[in-house]
Amino acid sequence: MSPLRSVLLVGEGNFSFSASLCQSLRGSDTIVIATCLQQEDEALRHEGSATNIQIIREAGGTVLFDIDCTKLGECMSLKGHLFDLVIFNFPHCGRKSGVKKNRELLKNFFHSCVRVLSEDGEIHVSLCNGQGGTPADQPKREWHNSWQVAAMAAEAQLILSDIRPFESEKYQSYKCTGYRSQDKGFHVEKALVHVFTHSLPYAPPQRLTVEETVEGEKVQYQMPAELSDYMFREFLKSGSTHPVKLVQDFVLKGLAESWCVSMITETIPFLLSGKQVQKCCKIDRTQCYLIQLLQRDIDYESHSAADKNKCTILQSNSWTEKNEGTAVSSENARNKGAEVLKPVRSLDVDPEIESEFYVLRPSLIPPLEDLIARHKALSTDCETKSESSETLVNVKETPSVGTNGTMCSMWGISDLVFKNMPINTWALPVFHELLFNAVLPSEPDPLTMLCEHLEKLLGPYGVSLTTEQDEFCLMAQPMGLVGKILAIKEGESHSFINLCISLNLDLLAVLLFALPDWRLLWSHDPRFYKQFSLQPSPGTPFCPFSLFPEHFRFDISFWTGPSWDERKFYSVVREASCGTVQQVKLIDTFSHPDLSQTSYCYRLVYHSHTHALSHTQALLFHKRLETVLSTWLHVTVR
Repeated sequence: MSPLRSVLLVGEGNFSFSASLCQSLRGSDTIVIATCLQQEDEALRHEGSATNIQIIREAGGTVLFDIDCTKLGECMSLKGHLFDLVIFNFPHCGRKSGVKKNRELLKNFFHSCVRVLSEDGEIHVSLCNGQGGTPADQPKREWHNSWQVAAMAAEAQLILSDIRPFESEKYQSYKCTGYRSQDKGFHVEKALVHVFTHSLPYAPPQRLTVEETVEGEKVQYQMPAELSDYMFREFLKSGSTHPVKLVQDFVLKGLAESWCVSMITETIPFLLSGKQVQKCCKIDRTQCYLIQLLQRDIDYESHSAADKNKCTILQSNSWTEKNEGTAVSSENARNKGAEVLKPVRSLDVDPEIESEFYVLRPSLIPPLEDLIARHKALSTDCETKSESSETLVNVKETPSVGTNGTMCSMWGISDLVFKNMPINTWALPVFHELLFNAVLPSEPDPLTMLCEHLEKLLGPYGVSLTTEQDEFCLMAQPMGLVGKILAIKEGESHSFINLCISLNLDLLAVLLFALPDWRLLWSHDPRFYKQFSLQPSPGTPFCPFSLFPEHFRFDISFWTGPSWDERKFYSVVREASCGTVQQVKLIDTFSHPDLSQTSYCYRLVYHSHTHALSHTQALLFHKRLETVLSTWLHVTVR
């Protein structure tokens, strides 16, 4: 939090805390306003209140009476004020009120408080040990018997950012009072201060209409809305301190001890053609995002190489807009310089028998193979064509000498890849892949040397190497697979070995920086990026800025027709929930014998480490999901 400029204290009893705070801030420019719910004559009945009020006023503070902390935005005396710190010590409804009434008090206070809280402001709520309902309480009460302070704050789009001991000894003149509306103190031993801050608002997914060049043809298509927030974030650009980039630099530095790694930096399209997919046996086609083209330029040879490498957003619409999912108009296309674009037929085809389809790249293997082949072809003809060619591969060299004194060349590339996966805790629909390819002599054994090197590099962070058929898998808990090494013997008498190393940078970043959730990597919150601005070394644990977020579980049941595409269901869930669904589990199915219909029942877990997620907000997402499922997938919600 920035240096204090204004402090608001609510629910004061005898004003002893406010008086002590004013004394500690004496000589600063901080404005202190202390308030209480009682009228002035009633407040003065508390022992020592008159003296404390005098101390506050002499220190330059202000005392206000008859201020309801659940209606701060309506208080004329506070109009125009925004506070950097709001303090509510030991809130209580008075007398023998139960936990439900006190929860309601907290919820109403938080809703009221956000109206007078500055953008970077904090709310400090002090509670007796056990009341908060968080793991920080020792002993911890049962959830239903607590005040559920984090959940109540989430209703006002606030997140619990810190919990610290209530240090009453710092405020020498402080005397706790007000227990059951009496001049009697609360039990402040082991009491805790809960610090709340603003959460970023939820941003609806966007319908992005994208134009780029695939194999010499300019195409336009609509990016799946659930992926829109992952696009064009440029985490791997030069100078980035994003944890994904830090992990890539760490891996490259480690490999450079034994290999000369040449990183290809040329921009590659998001789409792969059907021919590229069919040519690469390493791609699991069941996990591909099949893309329906909007328009296509079949005469694109006259454009420059610079234009061909561009990926442009032609249109961006919120998925909640009325005309969602529509293609760009012909007039709009012409305005974008696509005069010769022609409409493309429906591409709901069988990839096994039809090559005229496109997918979002599920792997970097096809583009890397194409770039290496093009680079080698250009290298052999560089003397005559290097100056006229417009398609040279951009390579950033990272030279080093191998441990055996020889140069071991390895090509590398990194970028986003996409996989249409079921929704569970460690299933990533999009992530940054770091891919290496090298063809090396079989002797000395480069595969063994590489495996030992990666185990030495990543082993201290919990990565282990296992063997499955012809592949070596890099595994880590709890996420599972974080990388693969594939070795294929080539040449006469298998004198060469083709090594292909694929690493999931996102999962490695989660592992190396102890992130609680991979979705944090895509947060827009500056509090996330701030922790990596100084480029911490791997092994430095991340400090969450949202503590103990709640899980919410809702079931959804519906009837479908004879055909049911579960991958479309996952896409709709991601989109409708703004990515807050952490896990989806099929818990029941029933096929009607007469109606040719099947009933599915799924359990959805809503959970977010990046935004405030309240029960109300999660339920709103779930109701929205029911609506869009009926509209988009034509199911009958039960």
